[in-house]
Amino acid sequence: MLTRRHFLKSAALAMGTAVAAPAFLRAQNVNSKLTVACIGSSGMGNYSVNGVKGENLVALCDVARDRLDKAAEPFPGVQKFADYRKLLDAFDGKLDAVTVSTPDHIHAAASVAAMNRGIHVYCEKPLAHDVAEVRKMIEISKAKKLKTQMGTQIHAQPNYRRVVELVQAGAVGKITDVHVWVDTGWGNRPIPPGTFEVPATLDWDLWIGPAAMRPYNPCYAPANWRSYWAFGNGTLGDMACHYMDLPFWALGLRHPKTVEASGPPADKECCSTGLTVKYTYPKTDKHDAVNLTWYDAAVRPALLKEQEMKPWSAGVIFAGTDGYLLANYTELHLYPEEKFKDYQRPKQTIPPSPGHHAEWLNAIKNDGTTSCNFDYSGTLTEAVLLGAVSYRTGKKLTWDAAALKTDAEEANALLSVPRRKGWELV
Repeated sequence: MLTRRHFLKSAALAMGTAVAAPAFLRAQNVNSKLTVACIGSSGMGNYSVNGVKGENLVALCDVARDRLDKAAEPFPGVQKFADYRKLLDAFDGKLDAVTVSTPDHIHAAASVAAMNRGIHVYCEKPLAHDVAEVRKMIEISKAKKLKTQMGTQIHAQPNYRRVVELVQAGAVGKITDVHVWVDTGWGNRPIPPGTFEVPATLDWDLWIGPAAMRPYNPCYAPANWRSYWAFGNGTLGDMACHYMDLPFWALGLRHPKTVEASGPPADKECCSTGLTVKYTYPKTDKHDAVNLTWYDAAVRPALLKEQEMKPWSAGVIFAGTDGYLLANYTELHLYPEEKFKDYQRPKQTIPPSPGHHAEWLNAIKNDGTTSCNFDYSGTLTEAVLLGAVSYRTGKKLTWDAAALKTDAEEANALLSVPRRKGWELV
């Protein structure tokens, strides 16, 4: 299986981390660099550190001291923090940009705190832990006219661009249905019983952040938190922003009309695998009515076998009136193969990306734009998280995006997760 981590390592080698150096709108000369801090320094945090290391990196933040120390080794003089709030206070008025690469339940807290200070933000996917947090991030980024980017790094790669061009050129006709699937499975991990000592290198209170306090358990950190509703949203939260990004981009999707999820019985604590989520999108001036279906773990779209497509472990199928387009991160195929054997692909119109972080940094320096700004990626994330809400409540939901509510009260209660005192979004 082509995992995201393996793909990003390969992509980083291919793209490098070079960033063009046009004058930043507040800079004094063309050689000026942005003053940047990274909140979260390991895992995807390390990817962000490498993505901005050509700038003036002044601070790193991580609640795990051993990981923080290791990340700081290549940067003599960089200041280290466990608490991002203290970092922002220490550099008040001095930071141009921050990256946020923490567990999902910290994304909004750290991003909003930075944006409220006028700092440009790059935040990993999914943009936030609940729908209300996402909407807050969209609104603040717009109000303060900040340059933002969500960490859907595959968006910057050439294959996605070629797929978008094919869809928009009408290669397979009008798109009526889209099928998105991954074999990843975050969930089905019961919390081990017992009492466990917090590692000496971990600040558990800061790791919990805005979530309700609970005893430390090694099942949560460093990575398996994705399997628990208190901190993540299962496979949907981990992977849907990457693969659903492609139809969102290609078709210009925004807010779904209805969302209906199914799968094994929902657990109050632990996420599940084997979900199917059906989204309906009404006709707009950008696209006809579209059905989008998500599948994870062992569930697959029937079209894979019916049309004798490549049996990939993850991918996207665009079903059109004239054929099918199958794509993943690095490949695309048109079906039926005989019909498209002599098909001439459209001229490439979407320019290459300088790199996902570089695009964001350049936008800050040139007062430019980003392809995964919080308005675009926030709308995508809202749809993803609504799938989790539908699954947890067992309800088919009609979504009123303007009012930020569904037609089911039990679902509305999950749109905004209660926050621990001292961690409010303000």
